[in-house]
Amino acid sequence: MRPAEFRNPAQELERFQRRLALVGAFVLVAFFLLFLRFFWLQVVQHESYRTRAEDNRIALVPVVPNRGLIIDRNGAVLANNYSAYTLEIMPDKVADLDALIDELSGVVDIQPRHRKRFRKLLEESRNFESLPIRSRLSDEEVARFIAQRFRFPGVEVKARLFRHYPNGALAAHALGYIGRVNDRDLATIEKNDAEDNYRGTEHFGKAGLEQKYEFALHGQSGFEQVEVDAGGHAVRVLERTPPAAGSNLVLTLDLKLQQVAEKAFGSRRGALVAIEPSTGGILALVSMPAYDPNLFVDGINPQDWEALNSSADKPLVNRALNGAYPPGSTFKPFMALAALETGRRTPQQAISDPGFFTFGGHTFRDDKAGGHGLVDMYKSIVQSCDTYYYMLANDMGIDAIAAFMGPLGFGSRTGIDIEGESEGVLPSPAWKRKRFRKPEQQKWYAGETISIGIGQGYNAYTPIQLAQATAAIASGGVLYRPHLVKYVENIVTGERTPVEPQPLRVLPFKPANLAVIRQAMVGVNREGTGARAFAGAEYVAAGKTGTAQVFSLKGGKYEHGRVHERLRDHALFIAFAPAEEPRIALAVLVENGGFGAQSAAPIARQVLDYYLLGKVPGGAAAEDEETGEDD
Repeated sequence: MRPAEFRNPAQELERFQRRLALVGAFVLVAFFLLFLRFFWLQVVQHESYRTRAEDNRIALVPVVPNRGLIIDRNGAVLANNYSAYTLEIMPDKVADLDALIDELSGVVDIQPRHRKRFRKLLEESRNFESLPIRSRLSDEEVARFIAQRFRFPGVEVKARLFRHYPNGALAAHALGYIGRVNDRDLATIEKNDAEDNYRGTEHFGKAGLEQKYEFALHGQSGFEQVEVDAGGHAVRVLERTPPAAGSNLVLTLDLKLQQVAEKAFGSRRGALVAIEPSTGGILALVSMPAYDPNLFVDGINPQDWEALNSSADKPLVNRALNGAYPPGSTFKPFMALAALETGRRTPQQAISDPGFFTFGGHTFRDDKAGGHGLVDMYKSIVQSCDTYYYMLANDMGIDAIAAFMGPLGFGSRTGIDIEGESEGVLPSPAWKRKRFRKPEQQKWYAGETISIGIGQGYNAYTPIQLAQATAAIASGGVLYRPHLVKYVENIVTGERTPVEPQPLRVLPFKPANLAVIRQAMVGVNREGTGARAFAGAEYVAAGKTGTAQVFSLKGGKYEHGRVHERLRDHALFIAFAPAEEPRIALAVLVENGGFGAQSAAPIARQVLDYYLLGKVPGGAAAEDEETGEDD
């Protein structure tokens, strides 16, 4: 029999009390921790979580500003905006894009070109973006889609502002165009710390003034605080900060003058730059053929792009700024001025021109068989005597020529307010060493200098460089930076920020020497190679014709009608008027136009007639017949 077990109640009570105390302490600690967490969330982090909650309830929607207008010097609108409906697809919310577009085409007219453009935009854009499949919907199309909207998740109709160029291709190379934002544009935006201001923005300046003044034209984005439900749908607008419209650009360019100049070219290729000599303001900037910038606004379709990009006429190239051409005989007034300034010639000093110049066993021929007889400086410019300038170039040497022409702007960018300007080529021994790799190619030969004197050889300048240098002679030696924008106008404050004339340099030409050159250039249009084009003019214009070879004749005779059109000589003309108090200076280039007196000078005459007299020609310049005139 087991002995009886005795229990100790006091000991058990003590043990129970200890356990109860431990559990009670644990509960108190747990509640204390919960209280601390509650205090942290509700008191310390109150504002943070309140903001998060509001963010879940409120969405910030960017409001894109109206893009600034572009206006000519007389108030004519060159670029504006209009509102239209666009059918857009959000690719990240659509499983099968092709099937969706097939269904949509039963409601809204969607052509194959719309599909191709959409695919192109899809490749260039981020997947979560809303991309247009159709733009500029009619009211009827909008109504049809809205009635069946439930069938198309991820598709919506948006009212958007579209850029519009009311004059089509007129002044296209000056204005440029806008297009949808791509990766390169995003990099530019980030570089300028403008990401916040471009949220929701879908277009960006791609060329011309639209590109150069993008951040001024864009304006300041606004935003809306929109209350959304659990499904992410907008319920109401709580607060709105309106956007500030972009600034307007008021140009120095004269739209009607631009129209006269472009019409004068007709179907011919070429360029024209007209400058106000006293300010550097661009009055007309022509590159022909041009293109319609409206094609690019919402993404150019593949057919139009292929037509522009593959055209032999290269309508996308801005010939006024990017085309580099030999100046031909338009270079002669500058050579004559160099001779006077360096003391290599006097106005009365004359040569006997037999019609050729022989150097190093090579014969450099003049345009006129038998020569021009006794030729002084005046006659050398008026009758465009090549032999005079062969001899002058040989006497001066290439270093002296390059040293004089450089400050006139030849061979360097003018600084015009458009991107992508070419430098051209001002030949010199230093340039040749840099240009060529082989030692035998780097050497400058004395015979190469001869052709430089008549604007041939390695000479290659842009039409705007030629116009700028002509304007410098017209202004008495002041070389201004060409510019298209007269002032930037903030339409919110009304403040106007002018683009002040910027003299790049003042060239110390002697007034007497300038007077000699001006007198000879006036003679060109009175009795010389430009006389036919300026017959009966009611003002005195100074000018110089030029013809530039496209390929070497290698001793053969040039026959305009027997040469392929693309290999014919370029026609050039420079001028300023009125000669006594110049208000306009210009350079004209007609690609493969033949003689400058025939093709380029008549275009200049129409431009000067309109600008100085208000005369509007009856039609485009007729195609010139062949003549035997020099330059």
